[in-house]
Amino acid sequence: MYLRKSIRKYKNTTYTNYLLVESIHTPKGPRQRTICSLGNLEPAPPEEWLALAHRLESALQGQSALEPSDPKLEALLQRARRGRRRKAARAGQGTVVRVDTDGIEFEEVRMAGPVHVGHQMWERLGLDGILSRAGLTEDACTLSEVMTLNWLIAPSSEHAMPDWVRRTAMGDILGADFSELNDTRLCRNLDVLHPNREQIERELAQSERTLFNLDETFYLYDLTSTYFEGQAKRNPQAKLGYSWDKRPDCKQVVVGLVVDRNGFPKAHEVFDGNVQDCRTVTQMLDVLEKRVGKKAGSTVIVDRGLAYEENLKQIRDRDYHYIVAGRQPERNEWLEELEKEEGWEEVIRIPSPLNPFQKKTRVEIKRQQKGDELYILCRSEGRQDKDRAIREKQEQKLVQDMERLRRRVEKGQLKKAEKINQAIGRLKERYPRVARYYEVDYDANGKCVTWRENADKKANAKKLDGSYVLKTDRKDLTAEEIWRNYILLTRVEDAFRDIKSPLMERPIFHHLKHRAQTHIFLCVLAYHLLAVIEQYFLDAGIHTSWGMLREELSTHQVVTVVLPTETGVVIRIRKGSTPEEGSRQIYETLQIPAEVMKPVMSWTPAA
Repeated sequence: MYLRKSIRKYKNTTYTNYLLVESIHTPKGPRQRTICSLGNLEPAPPEEWLALAHRLESALQGQSALEPSDPKLEALLQRARRGRRRKAARAGQGTVVRVDTDGIEFEEVRMAGPVHVGHQMWERLGLDGILSRAGLTEDACTLSEVMTLNWLIAPSSEHAMPDWVRRTAMGDILGADFSELNDTRLCRNLDVLHPNREQIERELAQSERTLFNLDETFYLYDLTSTYFEGQAKRNPQAKLGYSWDKRPDCKQVVVGLVVDRNGFPKAHEVFDGNVQDCRTVTQMLDVLEKRVGKKAGSTVIVDRGLAYEENLKQIRDRDYHYIVAGRQPERNEWLEELEKEEGWEEVIRIPSPLNPFQKKTRVEIKRQQKGDELYILCRSEGRQDKDRAIREKQEQKLVQDMERLRRRVEKGQLKKAEKINQAIGRLKERYPRVARYYEVDYDANGKCVTWRENADKKANAKKLDGSYVLKTDRKDLTAEEIWRNYILLTRVEDAFRDIKSPLMERPIFHHLKHRAQTHIFLCVLAYHLLAVIEQYFLDAGIHTSWGMLREELSTHQVVTVVLPTETGVVIRIRKGSTPEEGSRQIYETLQIPAEVMKPVMSWTPAA
């Protein structure tokens, strides 16, 4: 390399510029190529100019490094590198070279398809703009996208996430350098996201409503739990409670989620792990109104665990309607009507768009009026088998526990009458479905526990297998419309299933309250992307899941093609592979480009 002096006159002013120039081999012989402009190097002495050229040449060839304490030289080096890449790429356009085919290699093969789809959905929802308006820096926006895409594609802890990022084409697609990414930066990004969750979720709901013209006249609310690994002593929300995950041995938090009738999340909240379902309604309605505004006249749909009268009053007081499943005592009140064979109408069941091949059993409904509320009595063949199995399993466990308590009392392991009666009360709380048709007593004189089966109550329970009761204050809807809207609660169950299974939200390893909450928030963000992807396919009449799409897309990759030429120059082309037919169809359905990145070409001169 050497320096070339360039003099240019403009309006009686002379401008002096020094160019960094190198010799290269081309099919037409050696040529000189300008790498970049170094500006006016005066008043430095000429001998320093030549030394500068040699140092830049050595650094560009990787033989030495500039001192990091010299920012001026470092800036010149970066300018030279950009100029070389630009000139080399320009020189390669339309140039015919002879390649040694035996030496062709492929380097840095990285999975690109799922990352490309996730990134395109991220951009379509305008999440970078949403995060920026929430006050996040450009770096924080990039890290948030990286973490969300990780949960969407291959969920892992913050400790394992940097290595996963480097094994994918994330850097190529996002145009960022993740070589120095570490778990500390990721964990600190959780701290940045945490106070901005409300604004992000609110704007994201608006973006999806505009994108798909979503109906927000129905809100579906349900709860689930997620557990921790470890004691989580520094998280006051982590407590033992009823576990939907069948992990009563682990501390947990309870997650409430509101979705619309299309399954798009509208609001979520994290509650203490031992909170009762019925104690969450007021707070969840507050959270919902902060996210989407007050939508008077909308209908809130909840399951029987939230169908207490005080909860329904809270819903009515906010000018909402409700559709709920009646609790057990309400179902017992309609036993006579449930047993009658007249007045029933069959519901024509439509296959679920998320599971079109699921077998649909017979469902019958009957409309009844009582006071200001409308009741829909329901009988389901499929639910009959399920209710019977659950009841028999619960009854078996209850009898086993009562037998265990009887032996403890007989052996003298439990002596105080107060403690024994408390144990009986706990059994009734643990098995409320079947305990009501057993009478359990403690004989203090005989020091024994006995129980008797109430045959009439048990017979009634058998008759009620497969039946349930819905109630609502919406008298303008038909019985079938009420039933179909209630069945939409499966959308919340599907959301929880997606968050816990393909998105791997559980278990939680963060033991700080705000980081555990942000971990759940990132899983919800990933579910937003999943819901958008699947909605595009539903709109196209294609029934599939993100899991299947992700597997198909994994064949689309980014690779560096290494082409050694006969002159000794090595050409490296970084580009995406040609997508296979399955991936191409996915891109067409999602209306995104099949090209995951612009090709990048570099030329390495012969030694």
